[in-house]
Amino acid sequence: MSEHPLFNEEHRAIRKTLREFVAKELTPHADRWEAEKGFPDQVFKRMGELGFLGLKYPEEYGGQGGDYLCGVILAEEMMGCLSAGLAMSIGAQTDMVCALLEKMGSGEQKEQYLRPALAGEMIGCLCITEPDAGSDVAAIRTVAEREGDHFVINGQKTFITNGVRADLAIVVARARGSEGAKGMSLLLVEKGTPGFSVSRKLDKVGMHTSDTAELFFEDCRVPAENILGEEGQGFYHIMWELQPERLFGAVSSVAAAQIYLDITLKYVKEREQFGRPIGKFQAIRHRLADLATELEAARQLSYYTAGLIQAGEFPAREITMAKLFATRMANRMADEAMQLHGGYGYMMEYPIQRFWRDSRLIRIGAGTDEIMREIISKQMGL
Repeated sequence: MSEHPLFNEEHRAIRKTLREFVAKELTPHADRWEAEKGFPDQVFKRMGELGFLGLKYPEEYGGQGGDYLCGVILAEEMMGCLSAGLAMSIGAQTDMVCALLEKMGSGEQKEQYLRPALAGEMIGCLCITEPDAGSDVAAIRTVAEREGDHFVINGQKTFITNGVRADLAIVVARARGSEGAKGMSLLLVEKGTPGFSVSRKLDKVGMHTSDTAELFFEDCRVPAENILGEEGQGFYHIMWELQPERLFGAVSSVAAAQIYLDITLKYVKEREQFGRPIGKFQAIRHRLADLATELEAARQLSYYTAGLIQAGEFPAREITMAKLFATRMANRMADEAMQLHGGYGYMMEYPIQRFWRDSRLIRIGAGTDEIMREIISKQMGL
């Protein structure tokens, strides 16, 4: 497949370098890391050393000074490691934690946190979801009370990507007595801060290589200067953050679906039943033709949206549509890949079952299908 005209020669060189790195240093370990339900922190450091974590971030803080599309390429090429959990953990670092630090952080905060995060020397997590607040961000209950020159945090977070290994947590908390979107702030909490603890590592259906944690904050004191962005504006900061996270989900889903399709095409050309390859049966050919068409539609919508961002726009409508369409398409592709592989697809020694399990999460994370539809319908004036 030829490169999309959205990307220039520099982008193509970055893609080539990333693809070679992933194939050489990540993909060979995918099965082992899946079995071990984790990957070493050294992966962050190695990617930081090579400049991959900072592709789209300013050179001033250790980034490579590239444009937004460099981040799109990273999201796509990471799927080639065949471990969506690993790709998600890296994405949480580059498109959630670092995005907020770069957008909202002071110069001092960027030096203290963004620079080591881009170097892979500090791993971060973003703490939004709580047991009773997921899609409804305005319902969070974690409280941050001002006591002199400190904030005291009390509350619980769950489903936190990189939460077990994180050196830094960006915590969404509210002022006591505040309600809804008002009174929320983002606070930077370092590992080892008294009152901050990982209560347990959560066991998930898929994304096994990505650690997901339940976190507790009990009289956790942090300096007032650890506010990230504006005090009381945390809800709006998070609404901004969710946009790049959602497009990351869309483009990585497209890249994953291409892998699922390629593997399945190879299989149906080789697998014989009733005296011929199963890919020769019209029922199978037509199903794959439909899926290939949906895949291309998702790719073009995602690239169109990325192009708008590259041009300086903030296309929330298109981002939401891309996230909804691409993630559902990838989930269908994984399901059909398993079906067409038959019994082999259901066996743990084949990667198809992992693709099927991993693809399901992205329709929940960063905004469920239902929330995406609600946002789109409101933008339609309904």
